[in-house]
Amino acid sequence: MSNQKDQAAAAPKRERPTILQEGPPGYTGQGFFATSADKVIGMARKNSLWPLPFATSCCGIEFMSLMSSHYDLARFGMERLSFSPRQSDLLMVMGTIAKKMAPVLREVYTQMAEPKWVLSMGACASSGGIFDTYSVLQGIDRVIPVDVYVPGCPPRPEQVIDGIMQIQQLAQNEGLRRRYSKEYEDLLTKYKID
Repeated sequence: MSNQKDQAAAAPKRERPTILQEGPPGYTGQGFFATSADKVIGMARKNSLWPLPFATSCCGIEFMSLMSSHYDLARFGMERLSFSPRQSDLLMVMGTIAKKMAPVLREVYTQMAEPKWVLSMGACASSGGIFDTYSVLQGIDRVIPVDVYVPGCPPRPEQVIDGIMQIQQLAQNEGLRRRYSKEYEDLLTKYKID
């Protein structure tokens, strides 16, 4: 018994490594950092996106697996799905969009507050998929601007996570004034969005 105690006392003690979240670029010191407001706001936007799922078919089932504990979308700060356009900032369009549904999709997009981003998930939302018919919209980019396309029929959850990480980079690096630029106003004019 005393032999085990001696061995435990003789064993070197391990120190726990200090794990700190890196702050935005700027001047860093012991317990503080100084940076610009753009970088702090970008970091906050990146880690607190509230997605609005607009799912119509099989890509919606893949999205359900993405929200499950195995893939855990909540680790990206997206544990709160918002089914209200006024409280969300990431529109995730998944599945086949019929032409009759296009005005509804545009209305949902216009009700979202700025800044907002759009992720087109799957072949049907991105290009109409295999449904080259009179009734299917051949890509949601005909009615709303899209920031990131995720290919696949349906895409794997890993692909969607990669697309979300690209949206996070857009959210982090986007300037506060980009939404008021002439280029952005021209983009909205192209889509006939006031």
